[in-house]
Amino acid sequence: MTNNNETAQNDNAKLSRAQTPKRPKHNFYRNVSGLNNKDTNLPLGEPKAISKEMVAAWMAEALEFEKKKSSEKTVKVSVSETNSPRINSNQTTQVINKLESKTKANKNLKVIFLGGVGEIGKNMTALEYGDDIIVIDSGLSFPDEDMPGIDLVIPDITYLKENAKKVKAIIITHGHEDHIGAIPYVLKDLNVPVYGTRLSLALIENKLIEHKIKFKGISVKAGQAFKLGAFNIEFIHVNHSIAGSVALAINTPVGLVVHTGDFKIDYTPISTPTNENRTTDLSRLAELGRRGVLLLLSESTNISRPGFTMSEQKVGEELDRIFNLNKTKRIFVATFATNTYRLQQILNIAEKYGRKVAFSGRSMVNVCETGIKLGEISVNKQNLIDIEKVGNYEDKELCILTTGSQGEPMSALSRLASDNFNKIKIGENDCIILSSSPIPGNEKMVSRVINALYKKGATVINDVLYGVHTSGHACEEEHKILHQLVNPKYLIPVHGEYKHMMVHKQLGVRMGMNPKNIVLPDIGHVVEVNQNFIKISEAVPSGSILIDGLGMGESDSVVLRDRLQLAEDGICVVVVGIDSITGEITSGPDFISRGLIYSQEIPDVVSEAKDVVISTIKGIDIKSTDISEVRNIIRRSLLSYFSKKTKRRPMILTIIIQN
Repeated sequence: MTNNNETAQNDNAKLSRAQTPKRPKHNFYRNVSGLNNKDTNLPLGEPKAISKEMVAAWMAEALEFEKKKSSEKTVKVSVSETNSPRINSNQTTQVINKLESKTKANKNLKVIFLGGVGEIGKNMTALEYGDDIIVIDSGLSFPDEDMPGIDLVIPDITYLKENAKKVKAIIITHGHEDHIGAIPYVLKDLNVPVYGTRLSLALIENKLIEHKIKFKGISVKAGQAFKLGAFNIEFIHVNHSIAGSVALAINTPVGLVVHTGDFKIDYTPISTPTNENRTTDLSRLAELGRRGVLLLLSESTNISRPGFTMSEQKVGEELDRIFNLNKTKRIFVATFATNTYRLQQILNIAEKYGRKVAFSGRSMVNVCETGIKLGEISVNKQNLIDIEKVGNYEDKELCILTTGSQGEPMSALSRLASDNFNKIKIGENDCIILSSSPIPGNEKMVSRVINALYKKGATVINDVLYGVHTSGHACEEEHKILHQLVNPKYLIPVHGEYKHMMVHKQLGVRMGMNPKNIVLPDIGHVVEVNQNFIKISEAVPSGSILIDGLGMGESDSVVLRDRLQLAEDGICVVVVGIDSITGEITSGPDFISRGLIYSQEIPDVVSEAKDVVISTIKGIDIKSTDISEVRNIIRRSLLSYFSKKTKRRPMILTIIIQN
């Protein structure tokens, strides 16, 4: 380390060896002239605050060096003091602003939304600082009605693939499908570790075994912290409808970020072997709030609901009452397979009333087996029986836990309602409890299943008339508590449709936040944040990837458009044989149509369509026209005819057989 006198001596030594000295290099991050010895070596990436005095000293040194350089030249140039550049406050301020603008570019935290905003499900958010990226959750959503044949929808991770070397890990807040469902598809492109609680990782492992993918899962308990590049991440226990749910406290170089995950505040939570009546860790959240939280990413699903979310214990009390009232009946309970606290209560109640429990549905079996293995679910194993053996017991001795609470066509409950389930037939002595509420969009399917069950004489109980379900998401008053404790400078509502996010913003404003400090992003938006500002700065490639069996495609793919056209307008195939020399029709035209013409109209429409094809071919010079163009001409003629005749635009396939 050298001081200013030593620097000057070195400069003089160099001048004695050369007529024109080299200009000294000034690096404000490593060797800033004009500072004390202790400040002259600043590590790269950790810039010292640049004062006006530092810049003035540097500019004075530079000016002095220029004078020396000019005086050493063979041709002397006299520079008067009045013409020499002067250092004033405006120049100093300009230099400081310029230098700060360069350093600020590396100081901003980027929050990149690849899913979970403006929608329910498909949660995926990335935090980027410098050369480090961490990904929070990797979920899926289920297809809409305008996605025929599609099984699943996952986020587009093009940006992550393009920056794969920066991605340090995927961090999972809990084990629901809308947070882990896309993991098997993401890990095919990103070879990174996955951090989560034990149950979350076990559920992910079950998925990856099916996909034959190996992964590095790192188990973290609530209260533990770990470091990934520029980020220090701490898991914080929260209440939700599945064990092992956590919020995240993420220390970044620009400040502290809190991500709530999915949460609620339940003061009377269900006790399990690994979770003894633990409520959301409000004391830790309050401690973080006292330290100062720069940014809060908070879920918004139930933000529009007033009051507090009902405690899970209340559901257990109602289920106990229903079991007591239906002692002689066979009882079915349909619920979400991943609602481990609900499963625990049902198992406890069934044992209380002397009922054996059978699991129906693959996901129900997998989750229960995994939960029992990890100690997240406690059960007397002698009280469990195989679904195949329910015929060996009387109705009053049975409780069947099943999937299908959302009316999914292939679920166990749907198959029971349609008499498509071996060993079990629904009858008048059955009581079926739907311990869930329909996900938006599933209401019709759920209603269809309920109607079918009623027709078979069963008693059906749902959350509309009975308190047999509660949400795992916080309502308005719980959000107020969280905001008061965390007291963030900036807020980004997540995990909700735009209407939920807007209501969340309004709540933040009522809690005293500046509206300018609350950002409502869309999928693909990049939000940049530091201590001075928050803004949407750019957009990255984003959207939805459709999973169709073993295939994958984008939401605007030709395959999906063709399916929608087939569903709306049908298809018509025309086959015609043409002599390639004379242009005469040698066979046909023959028509095959599906979803286009009603049976009573077929003779007339087909006859007219044949005339259209024949007259079109007669108007074509076959010898000089390419065969593909002939197909297009016939297709356009038929499309015009069907459009006028049926007011539809079917998919038309033209097959020409050349003789």
